[in-house]
Amino acid sequence: MPGLPTRDEALALLKAHVKSDYTLEHSRASEAVLRALARRLGHDEDLWGLTGLLHDLDYEDVDGDPNRHGLVAADRLRALGYPAEMCDAIVAHNGDHLGVPCRTPLDFALTAGESVTGLVFAMARVLPSRSVADVKPSSIRKRLREPRFAANVSRERVRQFVGLGLTEDEFLEIAVGAMKRPV
Repeated sequence: MPGLPTRDEALALLKAHVKSDYTLEHSRASEAVLRALARRLGHDEDLWGLTGLLHDLDYEDVDGDPNRHGLVAADRLRALGYPAEMCDAIVAHNGDHLGVPCRTPLDFALTAGESVTGLVFAMARVLPSRSVADVKPSSIRKRLREPRFAANVSRERVRQFVGLGLTEDEFLEIAVGAMKRPV
């Protein structure tokens, strides 16, 4: 399957390697955020969205090992003929552990976009409704400055949105809005 897979093919590949409901939900949320960012910035929505969907393809295979996470997924996808830009972004999203900086808009979008989903999900869990539909971008903005809230979410990774030329407000509006309307 050279080139970009269909969404159904990508989802089947993801489900063949990922069993955790949370990781599947996170992957779908990341896809929604990346598609929204691509739309806003004039990039290939399918490429960006499927990169978001597949970015944690190897997470269970490497047992969360940060020194391998992203590398195994990228190698697997390259072997299947998926685009180099996708594979490179998947490595860069874990670049702080792998020594690979973000270079392209897709790298910045994936790193920031998949990271912010953790804050949005954590915010939803503390709301009375426990629903992402009730999360406000202003609440995420506030929580970004609270290091103890969702402490496992790297604020540095979320702030990679600056590489897209977006303000924090713009990025959070796009991300939270996208997660309210998943793919």
